[in-house]
Amino acid sequence: MSSSQPFQASSPLSTTDTRRRRSRFTYRHLAQLALSASTCPLRVIAHVDLDAFYAQCEMVRLGVAEDQPLAVQQWYIPFSVHHHLQVLTQPRQGLIAINYPARKYGLNRHVAITEARKQCPSIICQHVATWKEGDEKWAYHDDAFKNIATHKVSLDPYRLESRRILACIKETLPADLQRVEKASVDEVFMDLSAQVHMVMLQRYEELNAPSPSDDPTEYLPLPPTTALDWKADALVDLDAEETENDDPDWDDVAILIGSEIVRDVRASVREKLKYTCSGGIAQNKMLAKLGSAHKKPNQQTVVRNRAVQHFLSDFKFTKIRGLGGKLGEQIASSFNTDTVRDLRPVPVEQLKQKLGDDTGVWVYQIIRGNDSAEVSSRTLIKSMLSAKSFRPSINTPEQAARWLRIFAADIYSRLIEEGVLENKRRPKTINLHHRQGGQTKSRQAPISLGRKIDEAGLFELATNLLGQIILEGCVWPCANLSLSVGGFEDGVFGNMGIDAFLVKGDKAKALTQNTRDATVSEINQERPEKRRRTAPSPGIGQFFKADGTDEHDDEFGAHLPGSDATSALPNHTDLTESDNAASYKLPYENEATQNDKQPAKSDQTSALQEQHIKKYMCDRCNIGFGSADALQTHQDWHFAKDLEEKERPPVAMRPTPTANIPQKKPGGPTKKNLRSKRPEKGQRKLTFG
Repeated sequence: MSSSQPFQASSPLSTTDTRRRRSRFTYRHLAQLALSASTCPLRVIAHVDLDAFYAQCEMVRLGVAEDQPLAVQQWYIPFSVHHHLQVLTQPRQGLIAINYPARKYGLNRHVAITEARKQCPSIICQHVATWKEGDEKWAYHDDAFKNIATHKVSLDPYRLESRRILACIKETLPADLQRVEKASVDEVFMDLSAQVHMVMLQRYEELNAPSPSDDPTEYLPLPPTTALDWKADALVDLDAEETENDDPDWDDVAILIGSEIVRDVRASVREKLKYTCSGGIAQNKMLAKLGSAHKKPNQQTVVRNRAVQHFLSDFKFTKIRGLGGKLGEQIASSFNTDTVRDLRPVPVEQLKQKLGDDTGVWVYQIIRGNDSAEVSSRTLIKSMLSAKSFRPSINTPEQAARWLRIFAADIYSRLIEEGVLENKRRPKTINLHHRQGGQTKSRQAPISLGRKIDEAGLFELATNLLGQIILEGCVWPCANLSLSVGGFEDGVFGNMGIDAFLVKGDKAKALTQNTRDATVSEINQERPEKRRRTAPSPGIGQFFKADGTDEHDDEFGAHLPGSDATSALPNHTDLTESDNAASYKLPYENEATQNDKQPAKSDQTSALQEQHIKKYMCDRCNIGFGSADALQTHQDWHFAKDLEEKERPPVAMRPTPTANIPQKKPGGPTKKNLRSKRPEKGQRKLTFG
């Protein structure tokens, strides 16, 4: 299957040697490799997967021996579904990650701790770090498993280690050629095509020469190598029509170089950070991911182009990314099979008929190993969520505020990873969801572009939203709170405010000095009635509610793309072990909620508003409001009024009337008077009061 012979020295090839066969690949394919083109048949993609990542993190942190059985412990609460309501069953402790020495005892995830200790008496059960109610920092608590009511799971230790591992991987690869995608907390994709192209040109000088006929479609000469040294790589068996006696082609050479690069990456992570990881090397992302899970732990699998069909045949297609869930069930039901081997003979037209044109074609290609998905250097998330279900329920605003502070710190730690400190990416909205009994309420607020995002700022916004929900009444006892941010956008640099576009300073003085004296008196005569209004006007104020009733009843996720259960929850839990295709979720920590319509305000609400009215006072007009959000809305009204005054031209710049000014007659304005107040041609009348 594999050969121990090293590379043979490359030698120049004679272009006149007609006895030598040509490669299946062209000079154009070689050029596409340098560009990392997703359609290039020489493309090399790698997937690196940390082995039992959470367990490894605890092993490294505790400094235990590599052969010591260890499991990561966390309270585990199963759910049963009845009439679309999630009903809690009896809580019990459980294990969410198990290292490979412990797996030798037949242990698997989700097993009860008491059962694990019976099968493996020497096992170490380390509870995950938790946020303790009232604390400002996560920590490891020995009694955390006893205090589900006052503790919340923290995954920050694993996120921090994930960042270190990603940084180590990037340091190992050439800075100008690397293309790395963080797929999850313990998975990384690498497009090695450009680096492989560079190494190929260094090893095989004949590839530096252009096509002899200057035709990019001309086929390359075969590599001057009859055997390749795969070292300790696990090679997938070739397809039935292929043999190991065939001379390698350039795709074999390219993928071999890719395996050498991955071997160096894994060795660097092992040496610098003490973590082991498995790797998969193939032509595309789908095959590379399946390859990394093929031989674990601490091994790497190579899926050569000539081995793809054999490799996929034994898989259940539900293990392929995108073919699980409802689509996989639909395919299995429609064709009465769940294996790639049995599905592959189905004609594409039949797949299109059952699944639709686009889905049918995609399924036809993917089960044949064809995947053109690109490795994205930056995976842009759409939302972040932090949540807690309370058992027993909480009953006071003070309790809720302590948890909101934890949520804000939890989200902020992940925003740092998104580049919020450097203003690379920032969320536009913040959402708070509250569940009391079977009723869910939600509030949403914008995050101003000019507002600094930090823990204190997020906590303040969350508290304001909680205050709005409390004012409605009927909020206690609270069974669940969740805080999320979304609507991410790239940061804006060098933004100018409207003041930058207005004439001001010395320019404005010079512009108005010559005409100020003459025009002021005329305008004052013409408009003696012009005074600051003290009564409400029908101008911009009509768009603001100064009584604190401007509320948002948007449904969960209505303005937060990707905040549904399938996209928001993994961003919070990150509990996906890639050792198998199963994904472990924490339903008690993250629960997708749907917003019900809010009830009408009660008499109790009015009393609460009166109690809070003095807390939120406008320092410009001494008007009181029922919530911080209403006060902010009122202050926005003041801002709009100030902006109106700035946009008005200076007094000296207003047009001076040259026609006879009609005198105001007793008995009310005349028709002529009314016409004189209309804006002249080219002007527009501002509607602000």
